[in-house]
Amino acid sequence: MRNFDFSPLYRSAIGFDRMASLLDTMTSSEQNQPAYPPYNIELTGEDSYRITMAVAGFEQSELDIQVEQNRLTVAGKKPEETEQRNFLHRGIAARNFERRFQLADHVKVTDAQLANGLLHIELVREIPEAMKPRKIEISEGNLLQHGKSEEAKSAAGSESEAA
Repeated sequence: MRNFDFSPLYRSAIGFDRMASLLDTMTSSEQNQPAYPPYNIELTGEDSYRITMAVAGFEQSELDIQVEQNRLTVAGKKPEETEQRNFLHRGIAARNFERRFQLADHVKVTDAQLANGLLHIELVREIPEAMKPRKIEISEGNLLQHGKSEEAKSAAGSESEAA
């Protein structure tokens, strides 16, 4: 069992409390999550991901995918069986499940497909334009000359308005 003490981080870093809380929550919640259903997470591009879950025996109507506040929840709910069946061996799990994934900021779910007993969920990180790096052009010239020319232009403009 792994326990991490994040208190030194809280004492010396400003603004990282959310990340430390997230790490703390993830380590404790991962221990409580069941291993069913099995899943893969793959990087499909620079900013795109795919979660593939093995949901054999579930129909599309029995699966539910929700995103709320950077948390992706995938749930499967089978209806109660009305027919009494006598299994000699039951190796295909048909139990209800709920699996949660914590998403980073700006990660959006773009698509979900069910094919051959596998649920594929496509995700993309879309960084807003305001947060992307931007190039600042550097102009040539003297700051004092630039300031004087602006003052001269504004003075000339007010003289022409007066005439």
